[in-house]
Amino acid sequence: MSSEGEVEKKRDIKAFLSVIPPAEALRKQKKPPQEKRVKLRYNPSVKSGSVHVNPELARELSLGESAEISVHGRKVKLKVVVDEGVPFGEVWSSADLKSQGIADNSIVTLRSAGQHE
Repeated sequence: MSSEGEVEKKRDIKAFLSVIPPAEALRKQKKPPQEKRVKLRYNPSVKSGSVHVNPELARELSLGESAEISVHGRKVKLKVVVDEGVPFGEVWSSADLKSQGIADNSIVTLRSAGQHE
C-alpha cells in the first residue's frame, strides 16, 4: 500500500511542475533595463548642462529629453543629445561636472530623469 501512496505523490509533483513555465518563456518576459553603468568622458564640444548619448543606448534606456547621471550619491540632471559618434557604453559631457564632484573617465549610472527612486 505504501508504494501506491508514493506513486500518487510522484504524480502530484509532476502535475504541479508542469504548471511552471520553462526558463526560456521567462527570459522572453524580461523587462528592459531602467539604468546602466557607463563611462563618462569629458568632451569640449559638449555644451554645459547636456550629455551626449549613443542612439542605441538612448533607445535601450528609453531616455527622453533629460537623463540623470549618478555616482557616489551625487545626482545630476542633464539634457540628452543623441549622438551617433558616441561609443555604446559611454556618454560625453562637459568638464563643468568636475565642479560637482564627477571626474572624467568615471563609471556612472545613467537613467531617464523620471525613473529614479
